[in-house]
Amino acid sequence: MSGMSGSKAGGGISANLTPRCIVEELDRHIVGQDAAKRAVAVAIRNRWRRQQLPDEMRREIAPKNILMIGPTGVGKTEIARRLAKLTGAPFIKVEATKYTEVGYYGRDVESMIRELVENSIGLVRESERAKVESEARQRTEERLLDLLAPRPIAYASEEGESVEQYERTREKMKAMLAAGEMNQRMVEVSQEQKAAPMVMGMGSEQMDLQGIMEQIVPKQTTRREVTVGEARKILFEQECEALLDPEKINGQAVELAENLGIVFLDEVDKVVAAEGKGADVSRQGVQRDLLPIIEGTTIQTRYGYVSTDHVLFVAAGAFHRASPSELMPELQGRFPIRVELNDLTKDDFVRILREPRSSLTKQYQALLGAEGVKLDFQDDAIEALAEYAYKVNQTTQNIGARRLYTILERLLEELSFEAPDMGGMGRVAINAAYVKERLDDISDDEDLSKFIL
Repeated sequence: MSGMSGSKAGGGISANLTPRCIVEELDRHIVGQDAAKRAVAVAIRNRWRRQQLPDEMRREIAPKNILMIGPTGVGKTEIARRLAKLTGAPFIKVEATKYTEVGYYGRDVESMIRELVENSIGLVRESERAKVESEARQRTEERLLDLLAPRPIAYASEEGESVEQYERTREKMKAMLAAGEMNQRMVEVSQEQKAAPMVMGMGSEQMDLQGIMEQIVPKQTTRREVTVGEARKILFEQECEALLDPEKINGQAVELAENLGIVFLDEVDKVVAAEGKGADVSRQGVQRDLLPIIEGTTIQTRYGYVSTDHVLFVAAGAFHRASPSELMPELQGRFPIRVELNDLTKDDFVRILREPRSSLTKQYQALLGAEGVKLDFQDDAIEALAEYAYKVNQTTQNIGARRLYTILERLLEELSFEAPDMGGMGRVAINAAYVKERLDDISDDEDLSKFIL
């Protein structure tokens, strides 16, 4: 499946992105959880199917939102994130606990759609920029030539000797520029001073003060003396900006967010109100505020109105102290697809350490390889690490695959510290004895493992 494309920013989902292909790609990065992978793969394929339908039918088909139920660290977020990357869709991850009911101090739920649009703007902008980069480079070279060999205001000779001389100089400069011989020459360039965006207010009353000020106050420019190498970067950025059409980008981004946007709503179980607790007064209100957004409404953003009718919502939660049935019935009804993710077994940990493209063992091999140290994780070491991760998760708080981060960091702490002074000593074998020596005492002491592992 290598080389399979998902969707281009501003475009649609590729017909090649079948559910089987999606699952295969997710399998490259995430171990197990087949039910969740199949559910999201079908949801994405349904988006492609919807795009093939006539407008009248297309408007009627709503996305089938997904509720993932499972403990932390088993792959819920990673599935959604990889899915968005695969399809080229705008994606944001938000925590339901960050939001408060309207009328309380804090973030309102509509802000998640504004974040989704900002993410979409970035995707479309990147896509549009790629289209203009070639022309921007040509313009940049012309501007650099103008700085190095300014065009004469008036020609001294009627015979055109100055014109010919200027053209010869310019051609010579162009050849030297192309060869990189002028990179250290100093030139003076103008730069606009950009201020950080200023936003006032909350929710639908939010105002973009920076946008208003830019319309009233003229832009300030400064002149700097820089090398030709630096000037090329500055001028290239300016030319890219000049060639981009903000209105076109904003329009495409809103459309992309509306039709392909994915919102991953984590910790949704935490907005279930516990009876008799005053601190939970806003939680039921957050559910009420979420409901219209997930059902489909129109949100005002700085780029115009955005409809959430066809945004795909993937909610997730551990549901240890509450169950999905304790959510508001209307909210439950907006998540017709429910998948349960399994706790990770020892065998899962073994696969997580071995199989993914960027597994933790490969990451550490690459990091220490930069110091000239070649790590060799032997099979018995992988088995031992998986055993420790599973054991500590069972005896303390179960944090899923995140346990491997703490265990490997502890295992390689001394080696990571000493690596720069080892002078590229070559191969270091990590075997079961190496693992046992560094982790046994900590994992046996339950109180200590709570703090260290």
